[in-house]
Amino acid sequence: MIAFSIPTFSDGHVHTKYCHHAAGEMEEYVRSGIATGLDEIVFLEHMEAGVYYFESTWLTEEDFDIYFSTGKQLQQKYRKQIRVALGVEVGYSPSHKEELLVRLGKRQWDRIGISYHFMEHPKKGEYHLNLLSSKTVNREAIAKVGCEYIFENYLKTLTEAIHVLPGTVLCHLDAALRHQPGCTLDKRYIEQIRELLQAVKQKEMGLEINTSGFSKRGTPYPAPFIMREAAKLNIPLLPGSDAHRPQDVGRHFEQLKLL
Repeated sequence: MIAFSIPTFSDGHVHTKYCHHAAGEMEEYVRSGIATGLDEIVFLEHMEAGVYYFESTWLTEEDFDIYFSTGKQLQQKYRKQIRVALGVEVGYSPSHKEELLVRLGKRQWDRIGISYHFMEHPKKGEYHLNLLSSKTVNREAIAKVGCEYIFENYLKTLTEAIHVLPGTVLCHLDAALRHQPGCTLDKRYIEQIRELLQAVKQKEMGLEINTSGFSKRGTPYPAPFIMREAAKLNIPLLPGSDAHRPQDVGRHFEQLKLL
């Protein structure tokens, strides 16, 4: 039995209103972190490139300017109470990796999380597949393409992202298709998962333990069997709430101690 070492003094994945699908001011998230007893809160906001989709769920460069300006003010205001870190959750795009690298290089990030939300549709002219969406239109598009095709390409592309991007943590590894009935990134994909984790280890990254999963399925993202594989490699396990509301900062952290 492997015992997990997860430092719950820091919430490493918190969003803001600037991603267009979260609520509340940045200061409200900071205050929530203080009230929860955290030593650190890490804002991790969405960066995407080359996505063909019907709405924007990420930040523009202008949004990031405001994000940094506001964040730096909060760092100073609350410096004696909590550490406020400013990071990015960069969604990998194989066709726009150079653009992502240029944009990442323009700023000093406290943390760079890697994820893969939007997959190019195999049929030309169709919207990108939003792998983490609960919206009916996205779930129907995913059902037509098929879970197996998506999972195999998801793991392959995410492994490429780890090698290409200057990431420090891999976000919510098995949250893809979380709203798709009958689709689970389970032990059938263990060899691809192990290859991916070897890349994480090689790049000296951490693996995010995303506690939003407790609300949806009773376990974090990724599942404990993946956490065990990471622990065997001595990959740091870093908790993040994926809060999109101030009251969700640090949510379910107490349950991590029971894993």
